[in-house]
Amino acid sequence: MGIFLANFLQLLVLVLWALVLARVVVSWVDPQARNPISGQVVALTEPFLAPIRRLLPATGGLDLSPLILMLVLSALLGVVGR
Repeated sequence: MGIFLANFLQLLVLVLWALVLARVVVSWVDPQARNPISGQVVALTEPFLAPIRRLLPATGGLDLSPLILMLVLSALLGVVGR
């Protein structure tokens, strides 16, 4: 049972990591998220990025919240993967 739970958590973390990476690409290609797929990626990642964005100081036009979230997810993956 423990191995199943660890594998499931790893899968969730990897899917979220991939969604955040997709969000970064979407922000370059379709900043207004007019495409339905872009809108879904934004809608799925915004609940995770918004709290981080509120904690970070203003950096002008540079949004560092995806980088912070990806670092946290990578650390979480390292802990769960042991």
